[in-house]
Amino acid sequence: MQRQGFVGSSAEIRVRVAGGVLLVAHLVFVAWLTLRPLDVPWVQPANLRPFAGIRADLALGGTEAARRIGEGLGLLAPLGVLIPLVHGRLNAAPLSSLVRTVTAGALISLGITLLQTGVPGRVADVDTLLLNTVGVALAHLAVVPAGRARLRRRGERRPPAAVLQEEAAQGRTPTIPRVGIAP
Repeated sequence: MQRQGFVGSSAEIRVRVAGGVLLVAHLVFVAWLTLRPLDVPWVQPANLRPFAGIRADLALGGTEAARRIGEGLGLLAPLGVLIPLVHGRLNAAPLSSLVRTVTAGALISLGITLLQTGVPGRVADVDTLLLNTVGVALAHLAVVPAGRARLRRRGERRPPAAVLQEEAAQGRTPTIPRVGIAP
């Protein structure tokens, strides 16, 4: 069975390890940013109606609305690239990759929202969950299919001399002659 990954096992391992380190670093940053207690004189009630907070942000108008919505979209957007990078498959089906990545992003956003209910000054907001999930999906769609296609093309354009040198360095695959079975 042939593995479906990057050309060369050392490159695959390096990319997956780098993706894992970046993923953990990003999640630590997000946890630090979203789970710190806030010192506020009063706290708004939880927003459990979809799009109510987005409508309120749009009512502010202009740059304030763009900033708030952009923060919601951008907070977990790197997960749309980092999760497939850690997975490390070049020949993954685009739709299943998108579904897996968006589901993971939504679950991480839901976990953060649920953890925020126990942090002073933080409240649950369903619109944050929606914006974070859409941000993951947009980042995935913008980067991953084109990146995978580019890496596949790069792997196909390897010069034959490099392939022959690689085979010579690894040695020939041993063959076993057919053995006839006597009655």
